[in-house]
Amino acid sequence: MANEMPKDLGIPRWTANAMFNQTSVTEFLLDFSDSQELQPLIFAIFLAAYLAALIGNLLVIMLVALDHHLHTPMYFFLMNLSILDLGTISVTVPKSMANSLWNTRSIPYAGCVAQVFFFFFFATANFASLTIMAYDRCIAICKPLHYETIMNRRACVQMAVSAWVSAILYSSLHTGNTFRLPFCHSNIINKFFCDIPQLLQLSCSDSYLSEVWLLVFGTCLYFSCFLFIIVSYVQIFSVVLRIPSKQGRQKAFSTCIPHLLVVSLLIFTAAIAYTKPTSNSPSALDLMVTVMYAVLPSMANPIIYSIRNKEIKAALGKFIGRKLFTWKKVSIFF
Repeated sequence: MANEMPKDLGIPRWTANAMFNQTSVTEFLLDFSDSQELQPLIFAIFLAAYLAALIGNLLVIMLVALDHHLHTPMYFFLMNLSILDLGTISVTVPKSMANSLWNTRSIPYAGCVAQVFFFFFFATANFASLTIMAYDRCIAICKPLHYETIMNRRACVQMAVSAWVSAILYSSLHTGNTFRLPFCHSNIINKFFCDIPQLLQLSCSDSYLSEVWLLVFGTCLYFSCFLFIIVSYVQIFSVVLRIPSKQGRQKAFSTCIPHLLVVSLLIFTAAIAYTKPTSNSPSALDLMVTVMYAVLPSMANPIIYSIRNKEIKAALGKFIGRKLFTWKKVSIFF
């Protein structure tokens, strides 16, 4: 019959299907490493990074939730940031570890859609939260007498919810606009997770330009948030430098430096990842750049906030002390 699918044309099945239906791709291949010998090493690196991010962020969440001294706007947003960091790394790394462990590369079409949506959602909400945290520090240092009034519980919850809702809408727009495109050039993604720039390379339609314009629009939004952070810190530094006592200046700076480091790390790694031209074949440099962007911030953020934060250290010390005391009591009892 004329409408029957050719049984064997000497080309991959998905390509033969594409001749008749350009959107018939049912799975993608995450081809981020062409060396089988490196798979155990990649698995070990991802496992160590994921465990470090999991332990660090869960510890921050637990300390903020249990210690009433940390029930302040700054630590509320820090806990929110840790939740988003956990989400960001959990979207990509476990699937990559499973692929390395089972020596496979495939990810279902629906799984790729989910990865794009949730990664974009968590990344956008993360940056929005960092912008809100800059505003929080600006109010705390520049208007300390009005801080409790402006940054009340209701305002904090509203700002956090607005960041999440905005991220959901923005991620839905990108995901829907990307996956309405037909994919027929290939189904191989040279990354360890599904990302929009690589997916656009696989499209065989000129309508991908609409997604490019969305990415440009998103870049403008991110840049606006970045400018807001810069303006906030200009105001903060102008006030801090006028503080007469050295101890007062150091205390003010100590609450800002971790946030500045986290923002700088996220912007630096994202800029490298998305300004680097996409390649047609996997390389060690591509893998390193992607890991820096998708894994490093989630792993490093709790460390950055804990090293220079006396309140977090004190809460951690009290928590460990209570656990040791409870363990000793149980040991004596038995």
